Amino acid sequence: VQSLLYRVEDGQGQPWLLKTLPAARADDPLATQALLLEEWFLRRVQGRHFPELHGLAQRQHLYYLMREHPGETLAERLRNHGPLSLPEWLGLANQLLRGLGQLHRRNLLHRDLKPENLHLGRDGELRLLDFGLAWCPGLSREDPHLLPGTPSYLAPECFSGTSPSVRQDLYATGVCLYQALTGRYPYGEIEAFQHPRFGRPVPPSRYRPDLPAWIDDLLLRAVACDPAQRFETAEEWLLSLQQGETLPVAAPRPLLEREPLQTWRAIALLSLAANLALLLVWLKG
Repeated sequence: VQSLLYRVEDGQGQPWLLKTLPAARADDPLATQALLLEEWFLRRVQGRHFPELHGLAQRQHLYYLMREHPGETLAERLRNHGPLSLPEWLGLANQLLRGLGQLHRRNLLHRDLKPENLHLGRDGELRLLDFGLAWCPGLSREDPHLLPGTPSYLAPECFSGTSPSVRQDLYATGVCLYQALTGRYPYGEIEAFQHPRFGRPVPPSRYRPDLPAWIDDLLLRAVACDPAQRFETAEEWLLSLQQGETLPVAAPRPLLEREPLQTWRAIALLSLAANLALLLVWLKG
């Protein structure tokens, strides 16, 4: 167990979450430094898209308090209700990219973006949770033998030991937003023991034919294998998203355009079946 989380209340009955170390790790200097850094990261980015921290005075033990906001995680929302509608998704994407942009402007990387760490508050705010793997150049230490985060949300270059980067966070964001629309992963689910091979991501419109072409294009760019083909910043992605929202609502792209290989394969099979049927009729005649 890396850390412990307790639900507590203050003198006014307000709910808070207390995060601390288990007794077995209380004297571990690396664990102590990691928890202190995690609190420092959260204080550095305080705002609407992050948990509110309690302004504690002196403490005799190592812990910090963050407000428990009513709501559910994106993972719970998808598990209970399935993929988001397009308007819901647009609201989620706008808030997530704004929060991520704020984080990156503070020179911090999250490195564990996934639906379990995205909280949808009853107040309508999206909040980024769990900064246990967050990274700040010059402060954070990295074990080169460990993969940061959850495999299905890791950018392809992470599996070859590439240094942390903004575009890795943006890739994970792309996987989260892809999953929020389709309930699937662009390259399929990746297990911790795998060394995956990344081919071409499946267009989200294969699972959601109602999607406009510009959303297909945005998400496929976000999860591109080559980091240079992805968005450079959260602000660039947000601008592209907002420009797409101004486009007139168009009919979904034809199946031949979205899935040319599968379409021609189906046409060939139908043609073959028709020819066989004609051959049987001719033989019987």
